[in-house]
Amino acid sequence: MAFDPSTLTYNAQGLIPVIAQDCDTHEVLMMAWMNAEAVTKTLETRRVTYWSRSRQAFWVKGESSGNTQALEALRVDCDRDCLLALVRQTGPACHTNRRVCFYTDITEEGEQVLMEPMA
Repeated sequence: MAFDPSTLTYNAQGLIPVIAQDCDTHEVLMMAWMNAEAVTKTLETRRVTYWSRSRQAFWVKGESSGNTQALEALRVDCDRDCLLALVRQTGPACHTNRRVCFYTDITEEGEQVLMEPMA
């Protein structure tokens, strides 16, 4: 039986959060959003397709930058309101040219940048 994206729980804007994780290293790379059509496109093409809230358009990761995400597996959480995309990342995942988007550590002393942009 084929997966039906309408069985997921979307927010009021019709979106569901997606965490992208490297399938080999288990690094959490980034968080973005999908709508039902982006979920379908991702499963059909095996190229991770997000919904850009700022552009109000589909965003195939790496389409313009070359920093692609090939889908290895797509998992849903127990509440069906969040997805985990296990991906093969080519190049940096973050638009700041860093490997991951979670590069700032917050402590009692303040913020510390943990990694610089990739060369």
